[in-house]
Amino acid sequence: MHDVNNVVQGSESAFSADEYAQRIRRTRERLSRAGVDVMVVTGPENIFWLTGQQTPGYYTFQALLLPVEGDPVFVIRQLEYFNFIANTFISDAAVYQDGDNPVDFLVAMLQQRGWLNKRIGLDKRGWFLPIAVYEALQAKLGAIADTAGVIEPLRAVKSAAEVEKIAAAARYVDAGMRAGMAAIRSGADENALVSAMMGAAIAAGSEYVGMEPLVSSGPRSGVPHGTWRRRVIQDNDPVFLEMAAAHDRYHAAMMRSAWLGRPPAIALEMEKVCQEALQAALDAIRPGATCEAPHLACQRVIDRAGFTENFKKRTGYAIGVAFAPDWGEGGILSLYSGVTTELQPGMTFHIPPALRIYGEFTVGVSETVVVTETGYRQLGTLARPLTLL
Repeated sequence: MHDVNNVVQGSESAFSADEYAQRIRRTRERLSRAGVDVMVVTGPENIFWLTGQQTPGYYTFQALLLPVEGDPVFVIRQLEYFNFIANTFISDAAVYQDGDNPVDFLVAMLQQRGWLNKRIGLDKRGWFLPIAVYEALQAKLGAIADTAGVIEPLRAVKSAAEVEKIAAAARYVDAGMRAGMAAIRSGADENALVSAMMGAAIAAGSEYVGMEPLVSSGPRSGVPHGTWRRRVIQDNDPVFLEMAAAHDRYHAAMMRSAWLGRPPAIALEMEKVCQEALQAALDAIRPGATCEAPHLACQRVIDRAGFTENFKKRTGYAIGVAFAPDWGEGGILSLYSGVTTELQPGMTFHIPPALRIYGEFTVGVSETVVVTETGYRQLGTLARPLTLL
């Protein structure tokens, strides 16, 4: 390591230099098998996984140029340079200024290193690759191989060190959810709940998260993905709470439900079914089973109870490295019908079965789990049943 203007290289890195070297080696093996000489990596999650670089400034152009042979080069905005030094062990940064055209700058770097005549790959399905940037690159580079799916399977199976970071995030979620539950009372508003949840999670150790908490009350809770909006909680209100926390960009999440007063019979029945469906999904997790197995087990419980029309979604999704706008890795793996990827030890998932009557209420429960050699390990510790207040 060396320091640059008092910033020590790798001093804030999430992992050791050896860990990143192994990840780059494994990625290069997959690139070579795909017939690609150089991959242009633009997604912040893949960049972080390969190098340790993390910044909320990924809204500006950044790219890792990863050749199968030779040293990688990081193309980065000037303002992010010292962030890059602190977070990575990469020695070669190509720094552009705010007045530069990032695409022209990137192409110049490829030319300078003799890579323009090589087979270049790009994740064409990345969230953070604007159409204009892709079209400009295509115009300058010609045919570009699609390397979507090269890195993601490697990210799907977490190392023991990665799992421990997710487990730390789960402890922060526990703290936040406990605080949110404790803040529920008649006369409090939804904002007070979220303030308590996020304050407690951050105090426990959480960094900024990939997506905001999903907290709603009363009839608002019957709308999927509702967020807090100052509504005052009243007697006999349902309250829906879902949140994530992060440790070194690794996330864990949790969903819980509460009711201030006496729930109607249909809500109690739906909540009981959610509990059973979650456990059925968990019991279906084992190495060698397919990703659809937990979903089918969950769906069977819901169908048997007669709530098929109230459950129109996947049972769960991979979770781990995340930047806004999402806290999950659902683009890598889903627990859903037709997903035949086999479960492996080290895969991590958030499993959130929820049932709702639209415009009236939602009840749900979830766990973040890691696949083990014999089944699963639950990372959260909060009781699951509907909290009655």
